[in-house]
Amino acid sequence: MENDLQNATPRAYIVTEGIALHGKAGTSPPFGQYNEREIFRHVLQPEDSYDADGTYWADLDIARRAAFVSRTDANEALKELRQIGRMVKKDPLSPISFYTRNYIIPGMGLGLERYVLFSIGNLTPLFQKVWPTCWNTFKSCDRQWIDAVTYLEVMGIICGQILVGDTTITFIGLLTPTASRGITLNGRVIRYALSLFFYGVGVGGEYPMTATSGMENAVGSGKLSTREDRLHRGRKVTSAFLMQGWGQFFNQVILILSLIVFHHSSGNPSYSLVSAQWTFRISFAIPAVGTLWLVYYRAFKMRAASRQLAIAKKKSKVTGYDTASLKLTFTYFGPRVLATAGAWFCNDVFFYGNKLFQSQFIAVISPNDKSIMEGWLYNLINVGVSPVGYYLASFLIDNKLYGRRKMQIVGFMLDFILFVVPAFHYKYYTSKAHILQPQRCHLPRRRRGVPDAHPRHRPRLLRPVGKLGALWASILYNYIDTQTKFYVVPWFGLLGAGLTFLFLPDTTGLDLKEQERRWQYIRSGREQDYHGVAVHPHHLSL
Repeated sequence: MENDLQNATPRAYIVTEGIALHGKAGTSPPFGQYNEREIFRHVLQPEDSYDADGTYWADLDIARRAAFVSRTDANEALKELRQIGRMVKKDPLSPISFYTRNYIIPGMGLGLERYVLFSIGNLTPLFQKVWPTCWNTFKSCDRQWIDAVTYLEVMGIICGQILVGDTTITFIGLLTPTASRGITLNGRVIRYALSLFFYGVGVGGEYPMTATSGMENAVGSGKLSTREDRLHRGRKVTSAFLMQGWGQFFNQVILILSLIVFHHSSGNPSYSLVSAQWTFRISFAIPAVGTLWLVYYRAFKMRAASRQLAIAKKKSKVTGYDTASLKLTFTYFGPRVLATAGAWFCNDVFFYGNKLFQSQFIAVISPNDKSIMEGWLYNLINVGVSPVGYYLASFLIDNKLYGRRKMQIVGFMLDFILFVVPAFHYKYYTSKAHILQPQRCHLPRRRRGVPDAHPRHRPRLLRPVGKLGALWASILYNYIDTQTKFYVVPWFGLLGAGLTFLFLPDTTGLDLKEQERRWQYIRSGREQDYHGVAVHPHHLSL
């Protein structure tokens, strides 16, 4: 690359970038006055990645690295604060519209999906109170279909990730439970379970859509500079994915308010069929309306959501599955594939098992409670702090001193500790004297996603591997008691931390275009000729 730049004529660059060299655009100096290396220094050695001596940030000793990263982040924060100030001065509400456009809308699909997923676990205790012969004793309903409610959505997501479902399918899947009718209770359960499967097929397409939208917000403008990508790609993606936390929170709030409105102010038993029906239907009608709006917005306002991916495919003449690229991916990036798929598998064992069976965990710490409202309030506390974790992850994920890899290892280890302790001290933590502790241990903050492990960077057929963890947990949890669940799941935290430590590289501070430049070398059979920072030891796994 340096040879290409040395042979290039710099005059056009000097003219267009005259501000940087002379202070006025278009006032270029005599040709040859500036050394080409100095002219292209901000491209070859950007100041956010190299110090004044031209040393890459990862090669600095720990003290100089900390000073460099702190100074760079502080300057960037000041720059953003000034930008926000200018936005507020021009239009006081413009920061809100900016946040909505760049973070809420790209992640809205996954936010709605988490809303629905959370509903499954939350509505179960209500169904058990209102239809005990169906949901408790299974006299009037087939238990296999009752159990299927917890895992058919996950199976639908797996199918949707392979087939690439879309938002229209999710909307239809939400209409069915909202307006469902059935002659028998068992018929209603079957319809409910199948509608969740159909909904899941649509949701399966949300993961690549959200990841691609987040990436496009970072690098989709087509600008020459990749500074925004290096400094904020992680924040762009995780800020879209944090809508999952808000989806969980609003689901619990709406269920509590609905039960109070349609039942009575206390929300205590006994619960009528009418109040249960309205609460159930309203809980699905609201995300159905949100999904319908999302269908409209993506069809008419967000047509270029994946244009960067389409452009890349067009340049590479790729349509559908590229078997040559797939082979090269496993040859050169097999460990990353293993770490990506394996880590998502381990994470989903925690996350989906936790959310789908949360009512069982809550029942352990309030065994004599006859009202579902107490359990819902416990859940509200849990999901109320969840967005705090999401925002903290978004804040730290691009910090070069911490970054994605360390964050993932720390998250998995916390999962392991917070589950293994109550597993082997179950009686202690469930005793009346220590009832506050289980609330903290049963529902820990989950590990946050790592942008470079998202679907855009792995073959489509590997996406469902992560959801196999969710499927495994959602089926297994139907047949084991609560304490056994704690015996089983901690080891997936340890496994996830091990996979991340051994096989996942830290790409914090490494822009996507540099990674794609290395990939082009690999595809052309010239991998040995690439010497960029993408093969820096800091950006490679152990």
